Amino acid sequence: MQAPLIARLPKVQLHCHLEGTVRAATFRELAAQRGVASARASGPPEATYAFATFRDFLLTFAEVCKTLQRPEDYARVAREYAADAAAQNVRYAEIFISPSVWTFFHAGLDVNACVRAMRDTLDAEESRTGLRVRFICDLTRNFGTQRAFETARVAVALAEADVGVIGVGLGGDEANFPAALFVEPFAFARASGLHAVAHAGEAAGAGSVRDAVELLGAERIGHGIRALEDDAVVELLAKRGIALECAPTSNVRTGIVAPGAEHPLVLLDERGIIVTIDADDPTLFGTSLSHELQLVADMAGTHDVVRFLRNAIDVSFADAPYKAALNGELDVALESASERRMER
Repeated sequence: MQAPLIARLPKVQLHCHLEGTVRAATFRELAAQRGVASARASGPPEATYAFATFRDFLLTFAEVCKTLQRPEDYARVAREYAADAAAQNVRYAEIFISPSVWTFFHAGLDVNACVRAMRDTLDAEESRTGLRVRFICDLTRNFGTQRAFETARVAVALAEADVGVIGVGLGGDEANFPAALFVEPFAFARASGLHAVAHAGEAAGAGSVRDAVELLGAERIGHGIRALEDDAVVELLAKRGIALECAPTSNVRTGIVAPGAEHPLVLLDERGIIVTIDADDPTLFGTSLSHELQLVADMAGTHDVVRFLRNAIDVSFADAPYKAALNGELDVALESASERRMER
């Protein structure tokens, strides 16, 4: 599949952290404006998001969050995300936001005002480009059970405030903060009508994936590639139709997959698991959704990429009529591409 075709195809984005979409230039400008001392922000521009280890990546993510201090900062990030996504023909997105991280660095930050600023910005962008964005609040493992419960309550309140929050997620230190610690916050969120997703099978093994599904009620799994370590977990995902949100470049940059190795998504797909493709933290990893799809096209072929695009539509939390419309857009784009090839 050629890059121009991938660029034209309508896309759904299901695994992307808003904080990980902050442009390097924006980070540098905000660091200066908000008085955040950062070697990354003052060093060579090309090294702004350079890192060598997963720990370095987490520290980079934290520095980005330190610069986001006011509602207008979040509005700017949302506006720039929308511009970058629309340029790739992303039509619908469910984006992770991390209120617990925001308030860890900025006590007293008005989370509602920040999310409202993003909502207003994204609604304006939807009117202009057609890109529809919804939010999933990450409970963030590193802060423990009590803080996760507090964030779950924030998520429910934001959902009730009609600012586009549709679910809760669980990122952070998977190895040291297992799913069992977060059963009650997830149960509360689900009982309040929110969807549930979770990162798992990235920094910990297949058991972490199983626990995310069975203990937290996760409807999708972020990454999940280490499910292959246990055939029973693979069977569980396939039988229940639990999709994996795969991000190839992210897995290489964080050391989960060796450089040059075939990504496990191919085998996961062959084993009957629903696979979707995403970019995770695109600006921090120096990638994009279109680039990830091109990597997968080179790896698995055109037919599989189209199927993965449809998978993302089908396992999204959009309503059925909107999913049908998105599938229709994809049909039209593929038909148009086929006609172009025939004309040549």
